[in-house]
Amino acid sequence: MNSDRLEKRIVLKATRERVWNAISDSRSFGAWFGVEFDGPFEEGSWLAGRIVPTTVDPVVATLQEPARGMRFSLLVERVEPMKRFSFRWHPFAIDPGHDYATEPTTLVVFELGDAPDGIALTITESGFDALPIARRKQAFEANETGWAHQTRLIEKYLVREE
Repeated sequence: MNSDRLEKRIVLKATRERVWNAISDSRSFGAWFGVEFDGPFEEGSWLAGRIVPTTVDPVVATLQEPARGMRFSLLVERVEPMKRFSFRWHPFAIDPGHDYATEPTTLVVFELGDAPDGIALTITESGFDALPIARRKQAFEANETGWAHQTRLIEKYLVREE
C-alpha cells in the first residue's frame, strides 16, 4: 500500500464544462464539498474557508455538522481550464489549538479525462509521507475516507444541478 498518495476516480455523467465548474468555481465546489470560501479560486492565491455542511447529502451533512465553522486555508496551485485544478492544504488539520502553518502541505489534484459514459474525474492527494509522524497515518486514513465521500457528493451535486 502506498502511504504517500491516495487516488479516487469516478465517471460523472455530465459535460466537461459542468464538471469543470463544479471543481473550479469556489461556490460550486463549496456546495458539494461542504465549505464556504472567502473568495474565488485564483492560481497562486491563498484562500480561507470554513466548514459548512454539504447541501447535497443529508447523511454526510450530519457527519460534517460537528465541524461547522472550523476554518482552514488552501493555496490554489494550478488552474488549467477544462483539464486540471490543484491546491495545497494541511490535511486533517482539526485541532484548533495546534498551529499547522509550519507543517508541510499535501497536494490535491483534480484531473478531468474523457470516458465513454461521461467525464472521468481523478482526485489524487500526495505528500502524506512528509507530514509529522504523529499525524501522518490519521491524516491519510481520514482523507482516504473523506475523498470517497466527496466523489459521491460531486456526483450527487451534478445530478441535482441538471
